[in-house]
This record gives sequence, structure tokens and C-alpha cells, in this order.
Amino acid sequence: MAKGRLVIGTKRYSSWSLRGWLAVHLAGLDVEEVVIPLAGGTTPAVQQATPSGTVPYLEHDGAKVWESLAIVEYCAEIAPALWPADRATRAHARAIASEMHAGFRGLRMSMPMNIGRTFAGRGRTPEALADIARIEAIWAAALAAHGGPFLFGATFGAADAMYAPVATRFLTWQPALTATSLAYVAAVRAHPLMERWYAEAAAEPAAWLIDKHENPPA
Repeated sequence: MAKGRLVIGTKRYSSWSLRGWLAVHLAGLDVEEVVIPLAGGTTPAVQQATPSGTVPYLEHDGAKVWESLAIVEYCAEIAPALWPADRATRAHARAIASEMHAGFRGLRMSMPMNIGRTFAGRGRTPEALADIARIEAIWAAALAAHGGPFLFGATFGAADAMYAPVATRFLTWQPALTATSLAYVAAVRAHPLMERWYAEAAAEPAAWLIDKHENPPA
């Protein structure tokens, strides 16, 4: 029997759900997965299922955790290798994960996650482009310091889980990126857990599609 449950939103659209889901699976937690279709905002179904009225939400072995970064930290207590072993490097990883959690609103608003479509060249507002420049700088510094293919070396970790939805956005909206960023995006996309997420998103019912995400303004 599973030791808890993970409540997430539609895999096609829910970037925060992806972060929590990756952390849970990287840590090997045994939980039941509950997917609630999203409708472009908070719904009664989500409000009834989670304390904050948002996804993801984790219940595991007596713990109740909402907010993606808190779920990541909970999972890292069970699987410490999610963060780098070195104290200074771990602080760096936590700083960029927190920056992702708290910022980049321009990118979020102009290039929402939709892993089933391609909108090449669209969404390039000044705010989104400024966010992309900062993200590329974050990635370049971490990759140069630790050798890649992931942000802190050979292993996909907590920081990568936080930035994985950004990689999906870049694949969908296809902004101009450096070769370094493109290689990182490709490495994230090829990870087995990302392959699984994409496949399961593709299998979601057509009734779960949201028009504003499928037909954004040109």
C-alpha cells in the first residue's frame, strides 16, 4: 500500500506539479498519484483536495506538504543527494532554485507551459526576454562550474527539477538560446522521468484541454 498521495494538475500545463512530481520520483517516494484537471485557475476540486487550494500537494508518511520548493526540500531529507554534497555548492543550488520559485513572472505570463504544442517565435515580450537572459546566465554559470550535462554535474537533481518546466517552455515557444542552453534543454528533455511525463501528458483526455493555452494570442 502506498504511504501517501501526490495531488497534481494537468500534466500538459502544470509547471508547479512537474517540479513536485520530479522531486517525489527522484526520491523514490511510494505515493498514489491524483491528477486533477485544471481550468485556468483555482477550481473547487483543487480547493477541496489541498490545504492551499493549489497543486502540487504531497501527503507522505504522516507529513503534509504543499508548495513545490517545500516538497523538494522534504524529498531531499529522504534523498539528500538531490542537493550537492558540498556546502557552498549546495547553497548555490538552493539560491538558484529559490530564484526560480520566486521570480520570472514575465516568462511565466508570456510563455505558459504547454508541452503538447509549438508556438515558435511568439511570446517574446521585453519582460520574458529579460527573464530568459537571467535564466541563461544562471544555467551557464552552473554548467561551466560543474561540467554538465545537468546544472550541478552528471546527476539530475533538485535544481534541475525546479528548472525543468522552463526547459519545456523553451521547447514550446522556441526563443533564441545559446548553444549551452540548448544542450541543457535537450539533456533535461531526454531524462527518463521527463520522457514519462511527456508520454503521460499526451495520454490525457482531450476534454482537459484549455482553449486559452491551446490558442494563445499571436
